[in-house]
Amino acid sequence: MGKENGFTSSRNQGFRLNRDDGYFKNLGVDVMAFDDIYPEGHQSGVSIIMHGNRVATNGDIRFEQTPGQWQPVPKQGDRELDETTNTIATTLSFPDSSRHLKGFNPMIYPDFQFNYKVIVQGEGASVKVTVDLDRPIPDKFVGKLSFNLELFPGALFGKPWIMDNKHGIFPEQPNGPLLSQPSNSPHAGNFSEPDAKADPKLLSGDNKAYNPMIADDLIAEPYAIGKRFTVRPDDPYNRFTIESKGAELKLYDGRMNHNNGWFAISSEVPAGAASRAIEWVITPNVVEDWIYPAVVQTSQVGYHPKQTKTAIIELDERDRKRQKPVLYKYTENGAEQVLAAEGEEWGRFLRYRYLKFDFTNIREEGLYKVQYGASESSVFRIAGDVYDRGVWQPVLEYFLPVQMCHMRVSEKYRVWHGHCHHDDARMAPVNLNHFDGYEQGPSTLTTYKPGEVVPGLNIGGWHDAGDFDLRIESQSGEFYTLALAYEAFNVYYDATTIDQNRRIVEIHQPDGKNDILQQIEHGVLSVVGAYRALGRLYRGIIESDLRQYVHLGDSASMLGDRWVFTEDNPPRELTAAAHLAAASRALKDFNPTLSNQSLQSACEIYSVTDGTGHARTAKIHAAAELYLATGERSYKDFLLSEADYIVESIDKVGWFIARAEQAMNDAGFTSKIRDALPALKDRLTRLIAETPYGIPYRPHIWGAGWGIQKLGFEYYFLHKAYPEWFDSEMIFNALNFVLGCHPGSNTMSFASGVGAHSATVGYGLNRADWSYIPGGVISGTALIRPDFPELLVFPYLWQQVEYVLGGGSTHFMFIALAAQQLTRGME
Repeated sequence: MGKENGFTSSRNQGFRLNRDDGYFKNLGVDVMAFDDIYPEGHQSGVSIIMHGNRVATNGDIRFEQTPGQWQPVPKQGDRELDETTNTIATTLSFPDSSRHLKGFNPMIYPDFQFNYKVIVQGEGASVKVTVDLDRPIPDKFVGKLSFNLELFPGALFGKPWIMDNKHGIFPEQPNGPLLSQPSNSPHAGNFSEPDAKADPKLLSGDNKAYNPMIADDLIAEPYAIGKRFTVRPDDPYNRFTIESKGAELKLYDGRMNHNNGWFAISSEVPAGAASRAIEWVITPNVVEDWIYPAVVQTSQVGYHPKQTKTAIIELDERDRKRQKPVLYKYTENGAEQVLAAEGEEWGRFLRYRYLKFDFTNIREEGLYKVQYGASESSVFRIAGDVYDRGVWQPVLEYFLPVQMCHMRVSEKYRVWHGHCHHDDARMAPVNLNHFDGYEQGPSTLTTYKPGEVVPGLNIGGWHDAGDFDLRIESQSGEFYTLALAYEAFNVYYDATTIDQNRRIVEIHQPDGKNDILQQIEHGVLSVVGAYRALGRLYRGIIESDLRQYVHLGDSASMLGDRWVFTEDNPPRELTAAAHLAAASRALKDFNPTLSNQSLQSACEIYSVTDGTGHARTAKIHAAAELYLATGERSYKDFLLSEADYIVESIDKVGWFIARAEQAMNDAGFTSKIRDALPALKDRLTRLIAETPYGIPYRPHIWGAGWGIQKLGFEYYFLHKAYPEWFDSEMIFNALNFVLGCHPGSNTMSFASGVGAHSATVGYGLNRADWSYIPGGVISGTALIRPDFPELLVFPYLWQQVEYVLGGGSTHFMFIALAAQQLTRGME
């Protein structure tokens, strides 16, 4: 070990396995093997991270050279790390029929099941990958069963590659010609298919020439075939070579038959092969003096003069040199230094070390940046009106209007989408497991038979993300957050015309009505309308076939009949009842009829739904909101009877009980709640201390942004009710996290169009255009296991850049409004 240029280094060590980290390291290059769990989302198998960027992933066996998210995936077994032999050996079996993650279609399986082992071994400057099968593959799978490694396309457009003596440039769009699959392809009928008796469109879709429910018959012809392949020969920081010791390498473009596909380098498993069926040697170029550049993380929007202001500085763990962070203010003559101070050492989190630079005492309004060595933040404001325009407002001004279903949505000359889904909806078939996770049991639970049109469902609601479906938790959760925001902050904002009679929305055309109330109304129209028609809540409304489900673009061109699903789910039903009760309060003067219908629906659901077991918390939630809506003694008595359980579950129920407790004005109940607060405060204090951001960061698959916003939303009510126990810092920390102060080198604001640098490529209806919807809030920085935070600029990574309903944008709107309210109180 040596120390040069301010950082420790280990020259010429080669790729060594570190059991504590769980992967191979060689200075600034890492090779991971089966640490991650999400192949459908391009996160699994053998992965390569070079000098701070993930360049390749999903190194594993597949039944296609360019698989999509619905194709079969393997099931991972034992993963053994051996530092003595410098290997990671992983056993797998194919296929994994137990996958239940969103996007996986359990109805398609190959009829060949087998076990195999992938051995990854560090050998000096290279990593060798060997695949051993437990048996040779059947002849009909020769030419199909392959070992693939996917290459991130967003970093490769216009960049060069070399295959033996052939060379080329990675194209912006997939280019033909197309390659027909061989006649012995598993695509020709060796996959089981779902039962289409209930609706033939389940298999065929409206376009019988294309059916993504089963594997496609065409792929792009490979760009090159050879034995030695080099990516990015022009760039030492991203150059790596793959050499196959057996089967040929083929370079494919996975975007030809899947819009969200990646480039893939693939070797077909040879006929008769078992042991060493695949042997690759991967040699990434290692820049020996590279060190992860410091990243200066601040809010992309800025700060109120009197709020806490802390820049987080993210450093390579090998970096031992420390410099002084410097705060600059911009004037007409350029940048002037206003503060330089030692950064506070926080310690290690994930793979990085962190410094904190506090500039809270700087209160003069203006434009600023923080610089650390050669790295600097984006420009941000310090101003008393920092939250007053263009922060929470785009959620109401753009995102919610654009997502409105059953409407035509225009913005001056632009049509976001036409009048859509006017034929909603038909009752779903019974005994159906839908590909997006909806399940219809043996009964419709209504008087409607499968296939019958259910009236009253072609109104209200918002499209969820890019899927266009209406889930009950998304719809009710959205108008619930809006209703609580309206109550807490007295929001009035009018930038949009919403005409329910003519089914039109005109963005930036005020109509004299409060937009937030119009949006609450729009969500309640869907949920209450369906409840009154069905006699119960819907589970959701969604496209019946996958061809329509994967639709990109204008929702008005979605021609398939949608299905409405029902379910018996007391926790979800009671939670929706709580949401309806809160919405009834907001709509009381704006739409008295709908308000009464909403409250009546909530009361009925509460009275007929069992609140025991897993539904107990939801029953308490519904009782709390119904008491606040009605003041009726029965709801108060129920809450009093559940006092002991509420105390035991204070970490789950405290945020909504806080409002009810104050309204109930019962001394004994109040005493019990307050006695439980110290333990809740201690728990939240531990959570805050987990990261340098003062907020927990625990992503599973999707980025953690939505969960952090939800935590900030719920914490607000604890702060307002019990400020002596819960200060306001977690609210600001949650907001700053979303606005740019989060792990990883991409410090963009998760809120599209909000802040100096934001997510302007999002997973929404216009994702195929590499565009965004202002006010949409993406899922945010994901974790590439075990320790690499990542936020790519790529429109098809739903787990990083997806917009959702049910709290994503509205929770952000809420905590931004909370920050606005709290800072006004500081003046």
